[in-house]
Amino acid sequence: MKDILKTGIILFVICVVAALGLAFTNEVTKGPIAEQRFLANEQAKKEVLPDAASFADIKDANLESIVSQFQPITEAYLGLDASGKTIGYVFKSTPSGFGGNVEVVTGISVEGTVTGLRVGAHNETPGLGAKAKDAAFYEQYAGKSASEAIIVSKTDADGNDIQAITGATISSAAITSGANASIDAFKWIMENGGLEK
Repeated sequence: MKDILKTGIILFVICVVAALGLAFTNEVTKGPIAEQRFLANEQAKKEVLPDAASFADIKDANLESIVSQFQPITEAYLGLDASGKTIGYVFKSTPSGFGGNVEVVTGISVEGTVTGLRVGAHNETPGLGAKAKDAAFYEQYAGKSASEAIIVSKTDADGNDIQAITGATISSAAITSGANASIDAFKWIMENGGLEK
C-alpha cells in the first residue's frame, strides 16, 4: 500500500511540474506566435492585392453579412491606395480539403479581376495537395474574371478554368471553392455600392 501511495505521489508531482512547464512555455510563445501569424497574414494580403498601399478590416454588420452568406469566408479586408480609396478586396476563407481546412487568401480588384490567390495553413497530403502552395498552381488564379465562377479542370484549362493538381483534385476543388466564395462576396459588395473605409 505504501508503494502504491508513493508511486501515486511521484506521478502527481511529475504531472504538476509538466503542466506548469507547458503553461509557462505557452505563455512565453503566445505573443511571438501571434506576431508571426499577423505578419504572414499581412504578407498574403499584399501578395494577392499588390497595388494596395494598405488594408483596412471590414467589420461589424458588413463582415457578419459576408461571413454568414458566403461560407467558408472568415475575414475580409479593403485594399486601399495611398489616398485611402478602395481599389480592391481581400478575403480569407477556410474551405474543407482532403486533409482538413485549407486557408485561402484571395484578392479581387474593384474592376472585377482576381489579382491573386495564396494558400496558407493546411494539412493536405505532402507531394500532392501540398503543391497548392507552389506558384505554378496558385498563379493560375491571377487575372481570372470575377464575373463568373472559376472551374477546376483535369485537362488543359482555358477561360475561367484552372488546371487541377495531378492527384489532388479534392484539394484543387477546395481551394477553388474558397476563391469562388470570395467572388460571390465581391459581387454582393459591388451590387450594394461597394465599401469604403
